Amino acid sequence: MSFLDLIVDSNFRSEDAGRVVVFPGAGRNKGYLVKSPVDELRIKSFLKMFYFAHLAILWLGILLSSAWSIGLNHILHKPEDHFARTMAVFIGIYCLVAGLPYLLLWRSFKKSIFTFVSAQDAVEVSGTSPSQRRWRLVAVCIAVFAALIMAVGGLLLIRSK
Repeated sequence: MSFLDLIVDSNFRSEDAGRVVVFPGAGRNKGYLVKSPVDELRIKSFLKMFYFAHLAILWLGILLSSAWSIGLNHILHKPEDHFARTMAVFIGIYCLVAGLPYLLLWRSFKKSIFTFVSAQDAVEVSGTSPSQRRWRLVAVCIAVFAALIMAVGGLLLIRSK
């Protein structure tokens, strides 16, 4: 099973009313009833395209922003002396390169949701699914591990020699 399949499958749940899809950003406890397996496959393929575009915009934005900000910072001289300026240049370029396309993608995603489901099929979704709890646990573990690595790195940098 691919990474995109794992992400897409986390949007589907089996509830008392039947198979339910929960679109990201559509509402906290709001889901839509999926009427048939064919509709479920259509929604899954749409979500795969959305998440692929989502990841492509974010990763390509990081790569382009990094390359362009390095060039611009070397033009401005001594980037190692001005860390705040270097980061501000990167963030500014990233907001332009990735932020605008991502905003347009999100707007089209929000408009396209109702081509797959109808507003009358909205149902209340109970709690979080096991896959969402698993992803949260993985995210917390990664954050704790990153904090530990940064703490150890900071201690190694400031220790007396």
